[in-house]
Amino acid sequence: MTASRIVALGHYQPPKVLTNDDLAKLVDTDDEWIRSRVGIRTRHIAVDETLVDLATEAAQKALAHSGRHAQEIDLVVVATCTAIERSPNTAAAVAARLGVPSPAAYDINTVCSGFSYALATADHAIRAGAATRALVIGAERMSDTIDWTDRSTCVIFGDGAGAAVVEAVPDEQAGIGPVVWGSEPEKGDAVVITGWDPTISQVGQTVFRWATTKIAPLARETCFKAGIDPADLKGFVAHQANLRIIDAIANKLGAPNAVIARDVIESGNTSAASIPLALSKLVERGELSSGDPVLLFGFGGGLAYAGQVIRCP
Repeated sequence: MTASRIVALGHYQPPKVLTNDDLAKLVDTDDEWIRSRVGIRTRHIAVDETLVDLATEAAQKALAHSGRHAQEIDLVVVATCTAIERSPNTAAAVAARLGVPSPAAYDINTVCSGFSYALATADHAIRAGAATRALVIGAERMSDTIDWTDRSTCVIFGDGAGAAVVEAVPDEQAGIGPVVWGSEPEKGDAVVITGWDPTISQVGQTVFRWATTKIAPLARETCFKAGIDPADLKGFVAHQANLRIIDAIANKLGAPNAVIARDVIESGNTSAASIPLALSKLVERGELSSGDPVLLFGFGGGLAYAGQVIRCP
């Protein structure tokens, strides 16, 4: 039997940093108001970088860390909700930049849960024998969707990308556990990006109540399907939506030994990029070690969710 594992990670954020004090010059807000509600201090904003630029930079770093070459990749998956071009899709454009020859290439849009969805589909493709080595990327240029006069949303979002190299291994070396995924489409209007000139809007209290009541049981179910007790987790990387939401889920999960990703403080909410971005940083800083069991769980627009337990590269 064939399974898959993540062998390396990479991330990229544009150099422009937008602070809470900067935002206070644009809308009626201040640092204390923002930090008390969402926990964010700074976020990175793309100026000249396109979505493809962000995704390519993260993918190049993941490949460099893996010791693999672009020519060895046969599947490229990009999770994003901010692609402007319909064709070619972002995955194909990234593959062309990297020089990946003849890959299967597709984008996936489940908004903030996108990376976990993309990782699951890559794992399934490898298990089915349809691919042997994949690049899985979460990339967002959320600044393209922001109304900079709306203080309820402009303080939340940032831009960036994270990537993983995923490859086939024997089943006994599996490093990506079963996915738990789904959605609550009847609540889909709680977070929307609509129209040809899209602007993001959300019903904050609906999202907060849903995330803080529904996600922890689903996260525990994900651990159960992977055959691990939450108490044995070494890391928990949730979608970096809001510091209050992350801490509420972590407290209910029951993972006292896990490092909790709180990259939202420095990066804001980067939607599909948030999980690989935060995970890559934890590994880079040495806060997680090779083989550590880590729960990934994405949730948000849709309202869609997905999670799996992985072993750190």
